[in-house]
Amino acid sequence: MEIAAASSAMSYTAFPPMGMGSGPVRAEKQQTQAQKELSEEEQRQVEELKRRDAEVRAHEAAHMAAGSGLVRGGASYEYEQGPDGKRYAVGGEVSIDTSPVRGDPEATLAKAQKIRNAALAPADPSSQDRSVAAQASQMAAEARMEMAKQRQEGGDLAPANMGLAASGNKADIYSSIQNDRDARPALLDMFL
Repeated sequence: MEIAAASSAMSYTAFPPMGMGSGPVRAEKQQTQAQKELSEEEQRQVEELKRRDAEVRAHEAAHMAAGSGLVRGGASYEYEQGPDGKRYAVGGEVSIDTSPVRGDPEATLAKAQKIRNAALAPADPSSQDRSVAAQASQMAAEARMEMAKQRQEGGDLAPANMGLAASGNKADIYSSIQNDRDARPALLDMFL
């Protein structure tokens, strides 16, 4: 994750420009001087951009942590330049592998649950997060149905570990899937 735009104002310049003295120059003093040049409205805009940058980075970090092993690369960000000339993250996304595991409904179910958890990881999921979570719930339902079908074909009609009715009846299976979906709120991400 790129942290450059959110770095602390307490950094030091190791080698000051020529003619600036021999000691390090505090970036904080430079920032204070730059803020004095900004109007109050521009300072408010900078503070809002800083808040938004931190929020976006935390949101995407939550996806990356919860989706560990499924995340493709790191987070990518959309930036806006503030009145102070710095770039602030105002949107972002994390790419995640949402393909089912071929020929293994149990692994697909576990993967779907992890995708859903990654989608719901941020404190305030976006509409895109909710959409990915809904797709993961659908993938989980299909995996459960495939598991039930395999158990029926194998003579085991008591899929108790899946939370399904022992009868194997499709209506019972669909009802169980719907109850499971209702028990957990549906919610991964493009945060803009």
